[in-house]
Amino acid sequence: MALQPGGQPSKAHQQVRGRKKRDQWTKILFLGATSIGILALMVLIIDILIDGLATLRPELLTNYPSRRASGSGLKSALIGTFYMVCIMAPISFLIGVGAAIFMEEYAKKNKLTRLIQLNISTLAGVPSIVYGILGLAIFVRGMNLERSLLSGALTMTLLVLPVIIVSAQEAIKAVPSSRRDASLALGATKWQTVQRSVLPSAFPGILTGIILAISRAIGETAPLVMIGALTYVAFLPNSLLDQFTVLPIQIYNWISKPQTEFHDLAASGIIILLIMLLSLNMLAVVLRNRFQKNL
Repeated sequence: MALQPGGQPSKAHQQVRGRKKRDQWTKILFLGATSIGILALMVLIIDILIDGLATLRPELLTNYPSRRASGSGLKSALIGTFYMVCIMAPISFLIGVGAAIFMEEYAKKNKLTRLIQLNISTLAGVPSIVYGILGLAIFVRGMNLERSLLSGALTMTLLVLPVIIVSAQEAIKAVPSSRRDASLALGATKWQTVQRSVLPSAFPGILTGIILAISRAIGETAPLVMIGALTYVAFLPNSLLDQFTVLPIQIYNWISKPQTEFHDLAASGIIILLIMLLSLNMLAVVLRNRFQKNL
C-alpha cells in the first residue's frame, strides 16, 4: 500500500478503494432486483400449485365446460387453442420470414426502408389490445368473418408478425457476409444464395423466434376478448367460420365466477397453460441447439 508521509493512504489508493466499494453496492443492488423478481414468481407459482393441484385430474382435459364445477373441463379450449395455432403458425411463418428476407436481402437501404423498419420495431411493442381492435375492425366487421376461429387466428397473426419479422431479421443479419460473397462468386443467383446459404444458417434463430412468438400468442387474452371469442363453448369447431374459445379465455371465465370451486379449476388451467408454454420454450432451445450442430 502506498502511504503518504504522515502514514495515511495515498489519494490514488483511496480512489481505488472507493470504486471497489461502489462496485460491491452495485452488485448488491442488482442481486436484490433479481431476487425480488424470482421471489415474486416463486410465490405466484406456489400459490397456483396449492390452489390447482387438488383439481388437476385427467377429466379436466376431456370434459367440456359446464355450469357445475365438478364436471367442467377444458376440452373445447384446448382444441380451440390447437386449431388457432395450426392456422396462425404457417401464415405467420410465410409472411414474417418473407418480409424479413426482403428487408435484409433485397430492399435498398434508404429513408423509406428505415421508416418501415422503425414501424415494424414499434409495432412489436404495441399493447395486444390494439391488435384486438384492429382484428375486430378488419376481420370481424370489414371482411364479415364474424367471431370465428379464422378471425381469431388472423388477429393473433397480426400480433406475432412484428416479433417474427424482427427476430428473423436479426438471425439473417447474423449470417457472415462472406457466405453470401462466396455463393455469388460461384455464380449463384441472389435467391439461390438466400435459399441455400443464408436461410440454413439463420434457421435456428428464425425457428426460435417463431416458437417464442407462438408461446406469446397462446397466453394472450386481450385480442381474443376484443374480437368476441366466447367464454362458454361446449362444442368443437367444425369449420374455420365456427365459434371457438381458447385456454386463457376459459381460465378468465372461471376466475370471474363467484364460486371458489371454479377458482380452483382456473388455477388448474393455469398450471396446464404454464406446462404448455414451458414445453414450447424447451422445444425452441432443443431445436436451436440441434440445428446449430448440423451447420
